[in-house]
This record gives sequence, C-alpha cells and structure tokens, in this order.
Amino acid sequence: MAAPERSVTPPATGPVARPAGPTTASTRKTAVLIGLLFLIATVAFIFADSLTTGVLSEPGFLIGVSTHTGALATAALLLGGQFGVVGIAVLLFPLLKRHGESLALAHVGFRVAELAASLFYLAVPLMAIEIGTGLRDGTIDAAASTSLGASLKAQQSVAMLLIYLVTTAAGLCMAILFHRSRLIPRWIAVLGIVSYPTLLVGCALDFFNVVDLTQGVGLIALAPGAVFEVVLPIWLFAKGFTFPAMAEEVY
Repeated sequence: MAAPERSVTPPATGPVARPAGPTTASTRKTAVLIGLLFLIATVAFIFADSLTTGVLSEPGFLIGVSTHTGALATAALLLGGQFGVVGIAVLLFPLLKRHGESLALAHVGFRVAELAASLFYLAVPLMAIEIGTGLRDGTIDAAASTSLGASLKAQQSVAMLLIYLVTTAAGLCMAILFHRSRLIPRWIAVLGIVSYPTLLVGCALDFFNVVDLTQGVGLIALAPGAVFEVVLPIWLFAKGFTFPAMAEEVY
C-alpha cells in the first residue's frame, strides 16, 4: 500500500520584515552623546559670540582691551566647544552611511569645514588680546588701533558668514539622511530640511547687504535652525534613535 503524500512547505525566499525597534543600549549612549555635543556647541558659540561682540562693539575697544581680557579669554575657551561638531559627524556616520554613504561623507567634510571656520573666528578674541597688550606696552603704535580694530570686526563678520554657510551644508546633509533613515521622527527631519535652506537664503541676503543676520529681520533666517538644533538634542536625550521596520533577505 502506497504511503500518503505529504505536502512540503517551501522555505521562505522573500524579504521578512523585522518590527520597528527602539534604540539599543549602545546606540542609546551614542544618541545622548550626540545630543550633548549639539547643545555644547550651540550654547557655547552663542555665549562666545555674545562676549566677543560685546567687546568689539565698544568704540576704541583695543585701547582699553585689558579691562576685557577675561571676557575675550572666556569667549576663546568657549569656542573650543566647536570641536564637538566633528564628533557629531563621526558618531553619526556609521548610522547614516547605509542610507547614503556619499552624503554621510559630505556631512563629515562639512563639519570639519565648520570647525575650520570656527577656528578662524577663534582668532578674533585671541588677536584682540594680543594687540591690546601690544598697544599697552607700546610695541604697537596707538595710531594703528582704529585700523586694527576695523580689521578684527571685519574678520568676525566674515567668520560668522562662513560658519553659517558650512553649517547650512552640513545640517542639510544630516537632515536629509535623518529623513531617509527615520532614526528620528520625520517632522523633526523636515524641520531641519526647511531650516537650513532658510539660513542659506539669509546668508545670501547678508552677503549683498540686504539684511544683517546678527540683528533685526535677519534673525528670522536663524530662528528655524535654532529651533531644530534645540529640538533634536532634546529628542535624542528623551527617546534616542528609533530603527524602523526593515527588510531582511532570508535564503
């Protein structure tokens, strides 16, 4: 008597969806560190720029710069926090490269350029201290203080514009990759995608002396990016990264 035939279920060959998962323990720490670096870089730069601008806005500031040495030195130290922007890109690279390696590499490159622009700005308070010391000691002619002061103000303005330009490029790369990867909610990524082109428009208008990004209506170009760079670290502290459902090939 013939044995009854048994049906054999063929092995699965198509993609099997994995459910969405929260941040793992290691990437949770990475998310918190990235959020911390964001806040340090943003807050430190705001205070450093405020201190530097406060001194440079005084008439003949180089003559009496010795009374502002503490403020300028503090500004210089705070600008050291900009080294963190490179750390942000390096930490994000392994998470974002699978969604666009070229764009992830560009993000790292633009963050390095952002650091370079920040170091160009860092030279302003350091040079102000050095020139002020020379004027006080008589090694620099007091008659040159006006022209030297104007040069430092010009360097500060150029450095700020360079920082904004490379921050725009770096931030847009990052926001696009976040949108693709869904590591953060898409509404936060969209906020970044909208924010950085707005800043770019502001930079262009500032370049042609239509607006001043540091005051008045020019501040509107900075507002969306400022919101994004505060909301993002807060989210990373609270929730970390979320890995969406992904397709996994099983053979």
